[in-house]
Amino acid sequence: MKTVALRELAHSRSGEKGNDSNVSVIAYDAALFPLIREQVTVEAVGRLYGPITKGAIQRYELPAIGALNFVLENVLDGGRSRTLAFEESGKALASLMLSLPLAVPDDTPERSRSMAEAA
Repeated sequence: MKTVALRELAHSRSGEKGNDSNVSVIAYDAALFPLIREQVTVEAVGRLYGPITKGAIQRYELPAIGALNFVLENVLDGGRSRTLAFEESGKALASLMLSLPLAVPDDTPERSRSMAEAA
């Protein structure tokens, strides 16, 4: 087993609505989705976002497209237009999500390695 950042297996999208944010994780390859689903849990996401996680975290699974969607309540310190905490905007939250470490089998392809080999 080896540890890789989630960004090696998936990409992320995010959005904001009032004081809440949603962050999705979409597997690059459907074969990787079960591994992502197993390790990218509400508990793991709560630990990752730490003290800015002031409300509930809900996880929604979309297996048909190999995706998870997390809704983070009360995470934007009053909402995008009311906060000075720019690092907590949806885009920054998505980037942070992709830093989550995952344990994967040694033969799991990594996106950065695949891209470097293709160049």
